[in-house]
Amino acid sequence: MSKYIALLRGINVSGQKKILMADLRELLSSFRNVKTYIQSGNVIFESDTKNVKKLAQYIKDKIHKKYGFEVPVIVKTTEELLQTFNNNPFLKESAIDIKQLYVTFLSETPSKENVKIMNQIDYSPDIFVIQNNLIYSCYPNGAGRSKMTINVFEKKLEVSATSRNWNTVTKLLTLSSLIT
Repeated sequence: MSKYIALLRGINVSGQKKILMADLRELLSSFRNVKTYIQSGNVIFESDTKNVKKLAQYIKDKIHKKYGFEVPVIVKTTEELLQTFNNNPFLKESAIDIKQLYVTFLSETPSKENVKIMNQIDYSPDIFVIQNNLIYSCYPNGAGRSKMTINVFEKKLEVSATSRNWNTVTKLLTLSSLIT
C-alpha cells in the first residue's frame, strides 16, 4: 500500500469547475484513507496501484464522468513530494520570504529545447528554476501580479501543469505524516 497526493488543476476557481471536497472524497472512495486539503484540489490517498499515470487517468476519468468537464490531474508519491520539498533551491536564500515561493508540477519533463527557450525569458523580479518535471518559482511582488503564469509555463514547455504555494506543499507533507 502506497500513499499518494493528487493535484487537480483549476477546480473551484472563480466559480468554475466546482467540486465540493466532500463529493471528491466520496468520488475517490475506492482508494483508502482519502483526505482533501483546501478547496483547490489536493487529495491524499492510499492505493495498491503503483503507476501514478494510471492513478491520474483514473481520477481524471471519474471527474469527467460525474461532472462532465476535464480536469488535469498530476499524482505524486509522498516520497516525490518530500524530494520536491527538500530540493527547493530558493530555501537556501535567506532573503526570500516563504510566502513568495511556489512549485509548479509538470505532467512530464519538458524537452531540453523548450527548457532552453523558457530559460531565455526574463520575468524580473520573478525568478524560476526548472528541475526535471518541476518548476520552483519566487514571486517577490506576489504571483497574482506576475506575467510568469502557469499558462506561460504550459505553452512554452508544451506540458500540462498545476502550481501550489509553498505553504500548501508543506501542509500536504504534514498531512501525509512525512514532516511535523
